[in-house]
Amino acid sequence: MSTRSDSGSPTLVTPSLLRDWPLPAPGEDKYSRGSVLVVGGARATPGAALLAGTAALRAGAGKLTLAVAESVAAQVGVALPECGAMGLPETADGSVTGEGLDRISSYLERADAILIGPGLDDPDLAEEMLRLLLEREESDGGPDGSGGPAVVLDAYALGGLVKLEDQLEPWRGRLILTPNPKEAAVLLGRDIEDLEADVASVARRFDAVVSCQGLIARPPGDAPEESEMWKITTGYGGLGTSGSGDVLAGAIAGLRARGTSGAQAACWGTHLHAAAADRLASRLGPLGFLARELADELPALMLELNT
Repeated sequence: MSTRSDSGSPTLVTPSLLRDWPLPAPGEDKYSRGSVLVVGGARATPGAALLAGTAALRAGAGKLTLAVAESVAAQVGVALPECGAMGLPETADGSVTGEGLDRISSYLERADAILIGPGLDDPDLAEEMLRLLLEREESDGGPDGSGGPAVVLDAYALGGLVKLEDQLEPWRGRLILTPNPKEAAVLLGRDIEDLEADVASVARRFDAVVSCQGLIARPPGDAPEESEMWKITTGYGGLGTSGSGDVLAGAIAGLRARGTSGAQAACWGTHLHAAAADRLASRLGPLGFLARELADELPALMLELNT
């Protein structure tokens, strides 16, 4: 389908547009709906990984593994019994390190979407984890470009991209970034001046699909002078609540694992996240709903849009 706006302004993401851009069929079993690996969840913030993983499953992903600090892995597995929970090495303060990637080697190889960031609480360790993951792909002669699993980066995992920019070749073409405006400013190394133009700049710079505050951009394709861009038309201020970004990143990862393109996963996931807030606001009020409640709204919203 064509989704480019003839006027050059962002294409509005409406229910009609999404119905004309349907999600993949449910498939026959969990294996046909893709596997998501979430890497995050420090000792102090395991809930972020839980929120992201729950959203991935609510978005229809078939299988989920959460790789979190080893001191909380058992608790995470009990809190979300639908997941596999793996423990990663941590510092004395409970921050996840990248030293235990061999423990999740088979999960990294089998995942259809890898989400890194929710609940990581040390920017330097997050950068080191990205570095080790990139080196692992290079040493294994793993896939690059669109041939490998999608890599979704959120929160502190975003900060490491700038320093690793010259090493990103294995991930270029399959990155999805979910920054807030402050994180987008870090990615560009300057203040945000024009959100639409700057989100497009992030997409071009990192060859990534980007979802930022209701704007979605993908890197240039047939028209190298510009990135295609969409804009969400719904959403409540109550989305500005703890854990909301983890739900967004998880929903996008879950949709991507099902076999969508990066742009479709970002447009659908960002719309569903915002529409879930609208629905909760109508029942509970514009403020005070919880991030975990957003994920619970996703299946019904998908049903309404995908029928």
